[in-house]
Amino acid sequence: MLRTSIAALVLAGFSVGANAQDLPVVVKIPRLTLEASEKIAQDAIAACRKQGIQIGVTVVDRSGDAMVFLRDTLAPKITIEISKQKAFTAVNFNAPLSTMENRFTKPFAVGKVDGLVFSAGGVPISAAGNIVGAVGVSGAATGEQDEACALEGIKSIQFELESASL
Repeated sequence: MLRTSIAALVLAGFSVGANAQDLPVVVKIPRLTLEASEKIAQDAIAACRKQGIQIGVTVVDRSGDAMVFLRDTLAPKITIEISKQKAFTAVNFNAPLSTMENRFTKPFAVGKVDGLVFSAGGVPISAAGNIVGAVGVSGAATGEQDEACALEGIKSIQFELESASL
């Protein structure tokens, strides 16, 4: 009898929540286009080249999957993986990595997750208030220079991002 009462209460609790007809059937998810990703990457490289810096840049979608990767002619091979990890971390935490550099100074579990990097140079990309991806840059002497180039890449399509109708 007690089990039946508990089961009835649990089922009643579920029915008090949202009705099936109130739940969306399809969720619209804004996506960064390949063309926008390419423009961000090209313009990030151009910004660093003006300073004589050779970089690798990765643009990821909102899931953290790479859309575009470019490595300038003389950028070290290691910039491939580091820029990817910076972009992946920025999109997953939805924050510029420069704001997170000292956040995980102790060996917390999150800092040990493979693929995460907490050094400046990764910046999320938003369109109409929705995160659509991130850009990661590696190769400059400092993370601040990496981030500045990443921001220049995003700036090149900022108007389109702000006026996106989602």
